[in-house]
Amino acid sequence: MESAEREQEARKIRRLQVMISMVMSVISQDPNLTVEEASELVAGAKRAALAMFPDKEFAYDILYKPRLQRLMNERFRLQ
Repeated sequence: MESAEREQEARKIRRLQVMISMVMSVISQDPNLTVEEASELVAGAKRAALAMFPDKEFAYDILYKPRLQRLMNERFRLQ
């Protein structure tokens, strides 16, 4: 992999990390957010992640899905 490709990949990964952090911040901090709105944020984050990394759904499911599910469970007392 060339240096420019590595840099572009690193930028995409960083953008994904920032997006996930923002989604998690909104879910944890917005007192007016409904469970439906939070679920749509989570779904949108996954769609965006898979648009950036189409062949990486397994990685998404390992890295981000558990964190988002845990946050949703804590925030909305889901079971």
